[in-house]
Amino acid sequence: MFIQTEPTPNPDQMKFLPGQQVMPSGTAHFPNVTTSDRSPLAKRLFAVEGVTGVSLDGDSITLSKADDWDWQVLKTFALAAIMNHFTTGEAVVLLEEEKVQTEADLTDPDVDPEVIANIKDLMESHVRPALADTDGEAIYRGFKNGMVIMELRGAARDFRMNIEHMMRHYLHEIEGVVDFDDMTPKPGLDTEEGRAVKKLLDEHINPQVAGHGGHIALVDVADDTVYLRLEGGCQGCGMADVTLKQGVATEIRALVPSIVHVLDVTDHAGGSNPYYQQGKG
Repeated sequence: MFIQTEPTPNPDQMKFLPGQQVMPSGTAHFPNVTTSDRSPLAKRLFAVEGVTGVSLDGDSITLSKADDWDWQVLKTFALAAIMNHFTTGEAVVLLEEEKVQTEADLTDPDVDPEVIANIKDLMESHVRPALADTDGEAIYRGFKNGMVIMELRGAARDFRMNIEHMMRHYLHEIEGVVDFDDMTPKPGLDTEEGRAVKKLLDEHINPQVAGHGGHIALVDVADDTVYLRLEGGCQGCGMADVTLKQGVATEIRALVPSIVHVLDVTDHAGGSNPYYQQGKG
């Protein structure tokens, strides 16, 4: 088995191409080990020290690494883990039977059915075409407390703010869009460290980047690591890596000394125009 590797615009991410199908359809993203239970391949890769994130698509595996690891070293262990997995014949991602009832569970029972129908029509007429030239996919999962719950795959994650702005423009019932993955239980967000980092982002950092149409979302806090996703004007920005490492990461570590790693799980290559300006549809 010959596995090729390709660098990405993000120096902390690398793409691995095993020369055979990885995902039969769609994509899967695992920002940390706590989210990888449904993927034997992702769990095997997280067992490699230094791997902090795993993304899967049709024919490739993209890994994220910790700042203090070098790809020349980490790549050898990652290649071995990928080869061992495909040799065993195990599934890449396990079927999720619980998804059958997800839409009903995540929708307020008293919502007007016409509102749901309008949301789905809007996704077909506007959201799907907007993502057509990317590897992204947005799947409706529910509508609760004014928030449209979507499963955002691939590049669609990095266009969440764009999708939200467009949907709010057309449907006044919508207050926002939330990523389904962000709704799954993440105990780390409810810790003292998680609450402190979220407060720092909400009250200090995001008001600063909002002027550029950007937003930094807290994805999770696990052990000594904070996982962030850069959205809007921050996604794809040429200075994103500098901003994160020299600005945001420094402030987070100063506020919460127990945090060692601050990792960016954004796909900065997603979309031809990742910049978002308030007021434009």
